[in-house]
Amino acid sequence: MTFSIAGRCAETGMLGAVISTSSPAVGARCIWVRSNAGVVLTQNVTNPSLGPLGCDLMANNIDAADTLNQLVKVEENPAYRQLAVLDKDGNTADYSGSHALGVHAVAHGKDCVAAGNLLDNTGVPQAMVTAFEGSSGHLAERLLLALDGAQAAGGEAGPVHSAALLVYHTQTWPICSLRVDWHDDPIVELRNVWNVYEPQMATYILRAYQPFDAPSYGVPGDE
Repeated sequence: MTFSIAGRCAETGMLGAVISTSSPAVGARCIWVRSNAGVVLTQNVTNPSLGPLGCDLMANNIDAADTLNQLVKVEENPAYRQLAVLDKDGNTADYSGSHALGVHAVAHGKDCVAAGNLLDNTGVPQAMVTAFEGSSGHLAERLLLALDGAQAAGGEAGPVHSAALLVYHTQTWPICSLRVDWHDDPIVELRNVWNVYEPQMATYILRAYQPFDAPSYGVPGDE
């Protein structure tokens, strides 16, 4: 009931992920990113604790394959999990347990890995990879284009209701963390939110380092 992609920008070192599913608030539990470490997608019957653990491992210079092996080893119910891992160098690894739901598939590309379950067809993850590899620009934009590619290829077998986008750069906090927790068309709505946020993103980053130089948007309580 989920499709997602983890991606890396080779030029900037940004790391990020985007995801959509039929259940609410997918961004709260399924995509995990850490700067200068990597990305973990943990989905299917989700165990969110695997996300921070995987990021901890990659922060200690453990690569994607070894991180995945350790996650599967410590997981008490691996048959129910679908995992995909991307490390800071662009290496990828994946795992789908024997109880992965419905049509499920994974695809790997340059600096990216996509995974899904309860899909319309097995080609959906590859459509995400193809869209990501064929795009340019900010990593967030490339991830959103990959999400569009998934939907165009069939997406989930049923309707999706939530979506999320998460991007880290050099900071310890995300430069982009956008969520649509319940909507009839969450992928379109996530794009709308990005279109609002993207022109302001650099200012919010500047405020962290040079608040005296950062412009205000002139609204009450602007912060």
